[in-house]
Parts: sequence; C-alpha cells; structure tokens
Amino acid sequence: MKQEPSNEEYNDYVEQVTPKHSCFQNCLWAFLIGGIICTIGEGISQLLQNFWGLGKDDAGSYVSVILVALSVILTGFNLYGSIAKLGGAGALVPITGFANSVAAPCIEYQKEGQVFGIGVKVFTIAGPVILYGIVTSFVLGFIYWIGKMWGWF
Repeated sequence: MKQEPSNEEYNDYVEQVTPKHSCFQNCLWAFLIGGIICTIGEGISQLLQNFWGLGKDDAGSYVSVILVALSVILTGFNLYGSIAKLGGAGALVPITGFANSVAAPCIEYQKEGQVFGIGVKVFTIAGPVILYGIVTSFVLGFIYWIGKMWGWF
C-alpha cells in the first residue's frame, strides 16, 4: 500500500514542479508585444491617412477592423496563442486579444456544428467582457446623466 506524502513533502514537490516566472521579464515582454501591436496599428493608420487620404477618425475605424482581421487570421493559423503566451497581457488587452478570444472557440468547436459547437461556445470567453462592458457603460452613463441634470458636470 502506498503511503500518502506528508504536507512538507507535498509542498516540496509542488515547489519543484511549479514553473518559475520573472515578473520583470513578463512585464518587459508584455510591454514589447503590446508596443509592437500598437506600432503596427499606428503604421496602418498613417498609411491610410497619408496615402489614401482618410481622416483620423475613419483611419481609426479601419485600423480596428484590420487589426481584428489580422488577429483572427493569426488565430486560425494557430500563431496568436504563441504570441499571447510570450506577450501575456500585452497581447491579450488590445482589440486583437478580444478578437482572438472570440475566434479561438469558433475554430475549436466547429466540428460540433453551427448551433451546438460554434453558436454555444463563441462567447465563452468574450461574453462576460461584453456583458460587464455594457452594464458598466450603462451605469456610468446613468451617473453622468444624473450629474448633468444636477449640474455636477
């Protein structure tokens, strides 16, 4: 009969198998990857403004669409996961990370069909973000509306 390890033995084992992370290194990679994504977006914006004559607002809209499309394409080729693993929050916080969180379940569950696969799983990760984003914007908008009525703003 196998004997259960003591708490001390178990804690030693957990410490051995737990990966070691450097906070500084993680922050540096997040900064670099996030900066690269933003630089790509700014470069696309400058191209749209200078070569296609779009205004700043229109170029910003196109940049969002293009970055989402690039993120979905990279997710489809199974490359965005590697970028997100390296860059952490630097890759997950921008709009590209949101697009990845919607596209990844679609790709993963497509074999289960349109309704029970893609339809059910598409907003598994993004759903709470959308829900709480809408609720928060409603609450803040309501506070702003009350503040305008009372002359606070």
